[in-house]
Amino acid sequence: MTDRFSVVPASYLLFRRGGSVLLQLRQGTGYRDGYWATAAAGHVEAGESAVQAAVREAREELGIEVAPGDVVPLTAMHRSNGGGRPVDERVDFFFLCSAWQGEPRIQEPDKAARLEWFSLDDLPDAVVPHERYVLERLRTGLPPILAFGFADAIGGERLQP
Repeated sequence: MTDRFSVVPASYLLFRRGGSVLLQLRQGTGYRDGYWATAAAGHVEAGESAVQAAVREAREELGIEVAPGDVVPLTAMHRSNGGGRPVDERVDFFFLCSAWQGEPRIQEPDKAARLEWFSLDDLPDAVVPHERYVLERLRTGLPPILAFGFADAIGGERLQP
């Protein structure tokens, strides 16, 4: 029997208010610190669905409650950092959310320095690259599945992680 290829699953919950999205400034995580990122995102844990992970991350990172029915699928991204190890191979589930209970606030100050709304037309320069790719296409629509970091990525273009 051979070892099976594996990927790390993660859920991203994009909070949208009109033409703006809520982003957090990463700090102390060891990954893309100093970059803006989706306000609620994280790994899918054993025994939980991608939607359950998104709802949990909203509660843990922002202190808000999101009903599973308000988690709307946006796109899935198969992503590679090119290292060939499981930690380098990802599948990301992106969801939209425009209804929640409570006021979003930083719950993990050791991982996030700021929380701000940004216009989709005026995103900050430093946004995590694969998340920027999704955010820049949010207004015009996204296919159900994206590839990022592969030579044969959608459109025939290699997207740099």
